[in-house]
Amino acid sequence: MFILMFITMIFFMISCIFIFLSFLISKKSYLDREKCSPFECGFDPKCLPRIPFSLHFFLITMIFLIFDIEIALILPMIISFKMTNFILWWKISSFFIIILLIGLYHEWNQNMLNWII
Repeated sequence: MFILMFITMIFFMISCIFIFLSFLISKKSYLDREKCSPFECGFDPKCLPRIPFSLHFFLITMIFLIFDIEIALILPMIISFKMTNFILWWKISSFFIIILLIGLYHEWNQNMLNWII
């Protein structure tokens, strides 16, 4: 019993030493204004906070999220192909793809797919 407690204390002391050494090694020796400022995607942290936000950046982000979710919904449809009725699977898949193509056409019609502002 005493040996087990002694070994536990040794491991605890060694881990405390390693934590302290890693803290000393990883400590930054200088502070830079650029590194200390918060990072906001699409914003310059050194400019005035009242500069208008680019709506185009926000809409491109929304398009990315929509297409990312689209992929997450299409992958299970491929896996379920062998387990379901083919006609039912084809109707649901076609309906889903048509909705996505209508959304893509709408984004193209609104000039949201142009990367140049």
